[in-house]
Amino acid sequence: MRHLLGISAYYHDSAAALLSDGRIVAAAQEERFSRRKNDERFPRNALTFCLKQAGLDVSQLDAVVFYDKPIIKFTRMLESYLAVAPGGWSTFPRVLPTWLGEKLNLRGTLRYEMPGLRDECPILFTEHHQSHAASAFFPSPFEEAAILTVDGVGEWATTTVGIGRGNDLKILRELRFPHSLGLLYSAFTAYCGFRINSGEYKLMGLAPYGEPRFVDTIYKHLVEVKEDGSLKLNLEYFSFLRDLRMTNTQFDALFGGPPRPPETPVEQRHMDVARSIQVVTEQIMLKLARHARELTGQRNLCLAGGVALNCVANGIIQREKIFDRIWIQPAAGDAGGALGAALAVWHLRKDNPQPRTVQQPDAMQGAFLGPEFSDDEIEAVLKQHGAVYQRLTEPELLTRVTDLLANEKVVGWVQGRMEFGPRALGHRSILGDPRSHRMQSVLNLKVKFRESFRPFAPAVLEERAAEFFELDCPSPYMLVVAPVHPRQRIAQHTPANGLERLKQIRSRIPAVTHVDYSARVQTISTRQNPLFHALLQRFEQKTGCPMLVNTSFNVRGEPVACTPDDAYRCFVNTEMDHLAIGNFLLERTAQPVQVVNQSFHPVPD
Repeated sequence: MRHLLGISAYYHDSAAALLSDGRIVAAAQEERFSRRKNDERFPRNALTFCLKQAGLDVSQLDAVVFYDKPIIKFTRMLESYLAVAPGGWSTFPRVLPTWLGEKLNLRGTLRYEMPGLRDECPILFTEHHQSHAASAFFPSPFEEAAILTVDGVGEWATTTVGIGRGNDLKILRELRFPHSLGLLYSAFTAYCGFRINSGEYKLMGLAPYGEPRFVDTIYKHLVEVKEDGSLKLNLEYFSFLRDLRMTNTQFDALFGGPPRPPETPVEQRHMDVARSIQVVTEQIMLKLARHARELTGQRNLCLAGGVALNCVANGIIQREKIFDRIWIQPAAGDAGGALGAALAVWHLRKDNPQPRTVQQPDAMQGAFLGPEFSDDEIEAVLKQHGAVYQRLTEPELLTRVTDLLANEKVVGWVQGRMEFGPRALGHRSILGDPRSHRMQSVLNLKVKFRESFRPFAPAVLEERAAEFFELDCPSPYMLVVAPVHPRQRIAQHTPANGLERLKQIRSRIPAVTHVDYSARVQTISTRQNPLFHALLQRFEQKTGCPMLVNTSFNVRGEPVACTPDDAYRCFVNTEMDHLAIGNFLLERTAQPVQVVNQSFHPVPD
């Protein structure tokens, strides 16, 4: 068994991942190709890319692995509907057809979607949280570690604690549906007017503007939490078992009114609600981490599942020093389940002849597992658009881009293989000067077309990070929030509340300093990202600042750019100043024709 294809699909964030002889060859989300945000459909385009990257066709696959067990999940849904009958009747008829169609007979569905797959090629299934756990442990830099997975729900499990050693992985404890930290956080995401499965980042970003005045209310009415981090939801306040809403009027009454309609102004009440559930989430995650340490006796921790993308909670766990080291799967959500499914089968099969080899800094290759494009391919696309561009050498490109950034220009940066996971890590990025007091508002309002309160992340030279942030370990995947170092802060003497705090300058790097003096840090090393590291070095040599603002190359409601065509269309339909793609440099105002594409106008997400 040499070539294993992992698949996640039919719920949200579908993806494909390919292993060859246990090595990760390729992985990508379907949304990047289909241009449909959080695309849940079969990942046909992502699968095609993975096979092409490996030089294979579908007939050469030795196994296909799906990231959860649909029959068990269907059983859980039926039991849940029966438990509240007839309360769930309004949603049951809508859900049933898709299960009787593509989901329940998944082997048949997958074979239909992959013509050419050999009859003797097995289609295998891993449990949902086993996939998450495998994605967290097997690529990690640890010989052995505790494993914590936290999300909404898989088949039955919503949270698991496990242990990994060598090629072995065991789940030791699990919390079961409907009691779920992920669903609790999603309920508040929806209540505050954001979209579930994509708006949780917004809730986390909004939280520092508020006060935690509802923490006691949450504990008193909504959730009972034990010392080991296990929890029990009070289902009287939630509607997700009965209809498509997460919460009900009893929930609304606790927090002073009905849910915020999307696209309406954010009130102080919403900020306080966001802060309160964020505090509760952090406290529960700390309890879970302590329990994982006590249960396993391990000194290292691996994290995955959607809640592991809560980088504020991750930062707190790290600073508490419960574990010596923490490693978080960069594609911690359902997309990463495709990779975890393949890894689980490779490592856990009894006939595996190869002991696991631990790689440093990890086996994820910087999460740069998607497509890349040659300069000739890029130039062909630019010519199709009639684009005006310059072709430069790499040193010339670095010098020109450095000069532009130092003059407060916003530069799109598209280089190398696309990232796997929700974060742009320096290959599909939009860059800016973190010293600029206007950069945060310019990027939010004129480039990203998104809410003004959203913070931006610093990409900083790994060797200089400790001078600017209270961070004592690498953070290559932008999954840890750390305080800005006191030496870099500027004290505030003018009182301000709510979104008025946006106008205050809090540090010498204001574009990446959130209102609570925090930053979601990405550290850049020569080993994982040599070209981006070289750019940061040039910027430091010119300005004395070893970091840049790094945000994903997309606008609100759109997936991150994948191809040169995606990048060019996004570039000319925003107020981005320049685009550096491969060895080509473009100026937006020099382009002869604006490429009109309705999908790149600001849309809700």
